[in-house]
Amino acid sequence: MARHLYHCPLRWSDMDAFGHVNNVVFLRYLEEARIDFMFRLRPRDGSPSFSGGSVVARHEIDYKLPLVHRHEPVIIESWVTKIGAASLTIAYEIKEADDPQRVYVRASTVVVPYDLEAGRPRRITAEERHYLQEYLEGAEPRRTGAEEDALVA
Repeated sequence: MARHLYHCPLRWSDMDAFGHVNNVVFLRYLEEARIDFMFRLRPRDGSPSFSGGSVVARHEIDYKLPLVHRHEPVIIESWVTKIGAASLTIAYEIKEADDPQRVYVRASTVVVPYDLEAGRPRRITAEERHYLQEYLEGAEPRRTGAEEDALVA
């Protein structure tokens, strides 16, 4: 399975009074990687997939090591761990480009596709599911369509 790689620059303003990147800033880094990931997944053929809105339903972050500000970017690896009927879970690792064993953060985000015009969540389309499955790893056992429909209803 594939992982999306995002080279995230560190900014001087990301640093806190203790000389390391502030914990809240990591949420911004994850957002940048997630947006890059979703837009790269979007087909270029005029398809409406991934063109609507989405909302974050949940974040989980484990801070592993402090990240001191420097000029070199960090790498954020993103992949999908779960695809439901109307949500997906994206996992991340923020790590050193030249030492992938040095992990600063492990995190996950539950994303819900959102119909901006209707003002409510929407289901993941078959086309979107197809693209997301290329990045699916470490997933729970798959549910049948009927089981997913029962969860959303």
